[in-house]
Amino acid sequence: MYLLRSYCPVDGLKKTTTKIVWRNQRLWRSYFELFWYTHHLFILFFIGFVVHGVERIIHHQTNVDAHNPEVCSKTTDKWGTADCPDPQFAGSGPHSWAWVLGPFILYSIERLIRLYRSLQRVVITKVISHPSRVFELQMKRKGFYARPGQYIFLHCPSISRFEWHPFTLTSAPHEDHFTVHVRRVGDWTEALAKKCHVDEGEFQEAWKMPRLALDGPFGTSSEDFVDYDVTVLIGTGMGVTPFASILKHMWHIHCDSRHRLPLQRVYLYWVCPDMAAFEWFQQLLQSLETQMAERGDPEFLQHNIYLTRGWDSGQAKNIMLHDRRSAADPVTGLQQKTHYGRPQWERIFTDLAHAHQGSKVGVFFCGPGALSTTLHKLCNRHSSSQGTKFYYNKEHF
Repeated sequence: MYLLRSYCPVDGLKKTTTKIVWRNQRLWRSYFELFWYTHHLFILFFIGFVVHGVERIIHHQTNVDAHNPEVCSKTTDKWGTADCPDPQFAGSGPHSWAWVLGPFILYSIERLIRLYRSLQRVVITKVISHPSRVFELQMKRKGFYARPGQYIFLHCPSISRFEWHPFTLTSAPHEDHFTVHVRRVGDWTEALAKKCHVDEGEFQEAWKMPRLALDGPFGTSSEDFVDYDVTVLIGTGMGVTPFASILKHMWHIHCDSRHRLPLQRVYLYWVCPDMAAFEWFQQLLQSLETQMAERGDPEFLQHNIYLTRGWDSGQAKNIMLHDRRSAADPVTGLQQKTHYGRPQWERIFTDLAHAHQGSKVGVFFCGPGALSTTLHKLCNRHSSSQGTKFYYNKEHF
């Protein structure tokens, strides 16, 4: 009971309990705004950490020279004499400030940089509504440059004074604007859609658009896609978003004679839960198919789309019937056909290893942790020192 009455253990229990609660991904994904504000209680935690030792519970001996613990512990009967005076103890003061000071300075610098960036004007040039509750924001900012696969933080002061939300860039560096695709899944994204007049379907003047602040861009592992002979992109649902800018940039530099890259082939595996999930990404893939056909290089990108839900046996038969009659896929309108069900990853990696023997294959994944573990193991299993080498890269989305 003494421990619970003491400040330090109670402080530690509060910190640990809060961390355990908010480490639950389902909880913070479902209540992101609450998570965002609660997460900033770390400031109070650091204050508590700095003053954690004010009660001086831990003591140290101050008269070690006069009372040698190693010697006097064997002659307790002589304690209190000139040879072994009684040991004297004093509480140790807090020293945690020395460990916090450096990170605090770095954090303050990062916040000042964010403040400076947020003051730079961001202009929304176009808002496009897509199916599946997704809308696209095309923006410009003076001096902004990003590499493929990077992400930014967006802040809308008219919605919330403190919230910053991460979004992956879906535009390529050679485009004259930068783009994000926003899925309406929470209060903040719904409010942003309303501020941008997404549902009105009419032309809006630029002054009617909300003021946005931007921080970034920030890098991810996906930036290394050009370092391999073969690149494999794997995304689930909206996890395909980071690959939009990568696909655009890959094809751009592949067509540019000034670039000599080792990249020979690109594979895209997209696992979607329902048919509606195809629609917003479909135009990009169709555009790439058209450009590859015109250039006479249709094999540069092989995309494989897997539909896991949203169809029954009757629909499947109807789709298969139309599939035989049409050159294009009846679901997506793409030249390459849609697969129904989940990918057989073991077979896929076996085929990749056989088709690209002796090559460096970069595997980039964006999706849930369980599948990430499976793919990582497959990369290790199918890599060999003499043959194909798989290099695994994971991005959290």
